[in-house]
Amino acid sequence: MSAYQGVMPEPDIATSRKVVIAAFLGWTLDAFDFFILIFTFAAVAKTFHVGITAVTIAVTLTLAMRPIGALLFGRLADRYGRRPMLMVNIVAFSFFELATGFAPSLTAFMILRALYGIAMGGEWGIGSSLTMETIPARWRGWVSGLLQAGYPAGYFLATVLFGIAFPYVGWRGMFIIGAFPAVLVLYIGSSVPESPVWREMAKKPRVPVSQVLRRHLPLTIYAVILMMAFNFFSHGSQDLYPSVFLGVQHHFSHATITTIALIYNLGAMIGGIGFGFLSQKIGRRLAIGIAAGLALPLIPLWAFSMTPVMLGLGAFLMQICVQGAWGVIPVHLNELSPKEIRATFPGFVYQLGNFLASYNATLQASFAAAHHHDYGLAMAWVIGIVAVVIVVLMIFGPEAKDVSMAHD
Repeated sequence: MSAYQGVMPEPDIATSRKVVIAAFLGWTLDAFDFFILIFTFAAVAKTFHVGITAVTIAVTLTLAMRPIGALLFGRLADRYGRRPMLMVNIVAFSFFELATGFAPSLTAFMILRALYGIAMGGEWGIGSSLTMETIPARWRGWVSGLLQAGYPAGYFLATVLFGIAFPYVGWRGMFIIGAFPAVLVLYIGSSVPESPVWREMAKKPRVPVSQVLRRHLPLTIYAVILMMAFNFFSHGSQDLYPSVFLGVQHHFSHATITTIALIYNLGAMIGGIGFGFLSQKIGRRLAIGIAAGLALPLIPLWAFSMTPVMLGLGAFLMQICVQGAWGVIPVHLNELSPKEIRATFPGFVYQLGNFLASYNATLQASFAAAHHHDYGLAMAWVIGIVAVVIVVLMIFGPEAKDVSMAHD
């Protein structure tokens, strides 16, 4: 019997399914809204008469503001409950996505993407804590992979939207369509209960978050460094890949870019679920280390192939590895988290790591500009370095597989 099951009754399976569905859709639709931007770099730049590198700063702003959202919404979720704050969070990021479609200037566009970043920053931590505190312990590995598969699933949806709608609605229409996730709050409000762990925690005296973080300072520093590497791993392999690497560097058609993006997002979903499930068998650190290590020999195929077929194959395999490693992160961070601040800690260290990696798109674009616009070379350097860093962090890092989620 796991520690979780030894402290609390076995969760209701029907309730657990509803929570998993809500959390998966929340992260999917959040990622859908985020990835709309990377398909529209060139169009936005043309509208506001600037270079692509200038528009990539919007990604930097979004990622840089996410720690604020993680801390703000996480603290509110620890105080007032996971469920209501998840609903507020989804409405907020949907609103700013809608407003982006009406941005009258580049300055307004940047401000709205920064505000979107605050709203986006809260969703992951709240959704993952609500899920991990509700589901049976034996589900944690594969559900972690499923939740993180919501990220490439959102990318997949953004790719479909780009492929079907962009020629007709333009970049503004894509952002307006991106407000659709707001309807998810209706499902959460009618079907998703509050976390049983939070209900017990709410009866106990509250501890200031600063006090908890000081008590767990080495863990906090380790987790932030880990998530910085992970966000370079993810964004370094994705943000410039479709519109800039495939479009600008290789001059592929709209249809070819869409097809390749759909293919590698299928790989990402397979990897997330597969390695998440594997982590329940062999442990979190080993599963992550294997996925990150396997990315290294794939770099030449992924970044330096010349034909659509080979690039598509390389991207498919690379995203199995990248999102395979990521598939273990929701459960790994929630198991490592101090119990008093579980809605805050995973999301905050994740998004603070995101902040430290937020310069990725601009860094890669600047590097490529200095090397004959070779975006493949820029991406290869980033992925090669961070894959090694992740493997090293897994060798020396902590693990808390199947730890009790209860607030004892």
